[in-house]
Amino acid sequence: MKVATGVIILIFLTMNFMQPKGSVNVTERSFGKTKDGLPVQYYKITNDNGMIVGITTYGGAITKVVVPDKFGNFGDVVLGHDNIIGYEEKNDYFGAITGRYANRIGKGQFTIDKNSYQVPINNNGNSLHGGIRGFDKRVWDGKSFENEDKAGVVLTYISGDGEEGYPGELTCMVTYTLNNENELRIDYNAITTGPTVLNLTNHSYFNLKDGGASSILDHELQIRASSITPVDKGLITTGELTPVEGTPFDFRKPRKIGERINAHNQQLEFGLGYDHNFVLDKEGSDLSLITTVYEAESGRIMEVLTTEPGIQFYSGNFLKGNITGKRKVAYQHRTGFCLETQHFPDSPNKPNFPSVLLRPGEKFESTTIYRFGLK
Repeated sequence: MKVATGVIILIFLTMNFMQPKGSVNVTERSFGKTKDGLPVQYYKITNDNGMIVGITTYGGAITKVVVPDKFGNFGDVVLGHDNIIGYEEKNDYFGAITGRYANRIGKGQFTIDKNSYQVPINNNGNSLHGGIRGFDKRVWDGKSFENEDKAGVVLTYISGDGEEGYPGELTCMVTYTLNNENELRIDYNAITTGPTVLNLTNHSYFNLKDGGASSILDHELQIRASSITPVDKGLITTGELTPVEGTPFDFRKPRKIGERINAHNQQLEFGLGYDHNFVLDKEGSDLSLITTVYEAESGRIMEVLTTEPGIQFYSGNFLKGNITGKRKVAYQHRTGFCLETQHFPDSPNKPNFPSVLLRPGEKFESTTIYRFGLK
């Protein structure tokens, strides 16, 4: 069975002043070394419109996305760290590729072809984002490229058979591409030598106002989803699909993130806010527009398009000021949000969910788009 999971594109629309000229460039420099002495590279991708995207080979992390506001002032709209130390020492997943299995697997257990597997427990008795050393804690091989109207970097990582308990040797390639239409595209592709489960996404935290210096609760959010996959106290999906109609999870029309975040609702209490998978109103694996975010003070808009069946909306509930990021900003409670396109959490244990099983001879591939504009 083919499995579709995450490619990401950031499209920057600058209204009347976006004028593609035909050249995008990449520069490369050292980002330091890990504690084990492994060199880490940093790629700065710039287009003719002034949009800048930073990528590091540590975790394949998006370290910056610089776009203008409605006044023409450029600013970084993602949370992150200034150096390798922050990414290596913290477990915040800022901008990183998460895998082998993004999101949660209940009790870290699953079965393939009657064979049982145990992966690391690292989150309330469950496995989160690939375990103790998931893809966010690995150094990827990077190779930059430049074409006439686009440029980027290809990241490759080979995850050994049994790494973090997952079966099969997995060869994973992630390609970030920026063009003069201000699209940052992240293409995920993978093949395996043995049956395995796979769910990849990017874990960028966004704040369209100021990159994490203030609350995200005034951002207006729209998600084209008529149901969610509800969770238990451990944030593991129950296997049900619950309609959003009449609940604080109904974002089918634009609503401020903070408007109902403190409502009396069991699911909000379990997640300490929003930390849920939304079941998208889309057909199959077609690339579809499914989410829009607007921040009035800056005028910035971000749209999300994806081939994935779900998206995890996380409202930064576990940020609490103990992580100091870029520009020496201490990220306080709910100063960043995530929109992680994905297959559903705990799918290996929920046969009614879309399959995440990848077998030899099959390809894992997907597309997601984050598109920026101004209003």
